[in-house]
Amino acid sequence: MRTPLCDEFGIEYPIFAFTPSEHVAAAVSRAGGLGVLGCVRFNDTEELERVLTWLDENTDGKPYGVDIVMPMKIPTEGTSVDLGAMIPEEHKKFVDETLLKLGVPPLPEGEGREGVLGWLHSVARSHLDVALQHRPVLIANALGSPPVDVIEKCHEHGIKVAALAGAAKHALSHVRNGVDIIVAQGYEAGGHTGEVASMVLQPDIVDAVGPDVPVLGAGGIGSGRQIAASLALGSQGAWMGSVWLGTTEYQQMGAANSEAWTTAFTRATSSDTVRTRVYTGKPARLLKTKWTEAWNEEGAPAPLPMPLQNLLVAEAHNRISAANDPDVISMPIGQIVGRMNEVRPVADVVADLVAEFEATVERLNAIRG
Repeated sequence: MRTPLCDEFGIEYPIFAFTPSEHVAAAVSRAGGLGVLGCVRFNDTEELERVLTWLDENTDGKPYGVDIVMPMKIPTEGTSVDLGAMIPEEHKKFVDETLLKLGVPPLPEGEGREGVLGWLHSVARSHLDVALQHRPVLIANALGSPPVDVIEKCHEHGIKVAALAGAAKHALSHVRNGVDIIVAQGYEAGGHTGEVASMVLQPDIVDAVGPDVPVLGAGGIGSGRQIAASLALGSQGAWMGSVWLGTTEYQQMGAANSEAWTTAFTRATSSDTVRTRVYTGKPARLLKTKWTEAWNEEGAPAPLPMPLQNLLVAEAHNRISAANDPDVISMPIGQIVGRMNEVRPVADVVADLVAEFEATVERLNAIRG
């Protein structure tokens, strides 16, 4: 399992692991892939500084990347704008009443009430500034092209830039802006997705951008067979996120280290997810639970645009996590969840991916005769 991107980044396998966990990112890099740390959870740049320092020291000198959430178009921000005041009372009331109906208790006074500020453009730029003081080899943006000046700054530091795309036209726009690698993320993926499935999307994007722009396949990839399929479609590697949620390293993160979390994903099938705007305000695939279903009931308000929706539900998500109820938990995850039936170390997951990929290629070679 080797493509030109392996030589480009100095990795053994073209497996790119998006994860909010530094422990997962480090383990993937040590196992021969490229761990990519999602930074949106960091409200405090000092905490991000500590985590990236830890990554520098715990990847055995191997490369890693970071993922930020930075829209190309800058939303209204600044001290003169109170984003909280833009959230309608109707929405706040709905969230409070829904949590009460679902039996989700309040948090202890003073705990967990701050929203995730990483969705804000200004905070994302501060994440970039911190990252540039460390040694990432890749900066990825979950919301498409970063602003051109950000791309240029990354290139000045010798860092490649990747951007997610859900349509060929988006990929072409990224290339025009200077993005180096396109992540073709299909409808099956967890988190923010477009409307085109991976089997159709990947060759569309590969053909659109041409042979000189590497493409990573994403969405619905959780096995060696699926990596082989992605490479057969023209991609040079796999961008994987959901599969790492079922690892022992991921369980070192707060709410993920709970019986409810494990129960929620190990019992789910590939049909137990839903694409909705209730998490951030943009379409994202989540585990289907009583919380997501409540937003579909008659009388429920329409989700707000990003970043207002995230600010609206931030405390609710903290309360849901603390409640430890698998029927309510709010979890971004892809349709690959149906294959996540046990918790395993990252190294074992990578080894199985590689072994199944090699067996698949051998089988295809035998068919070719």
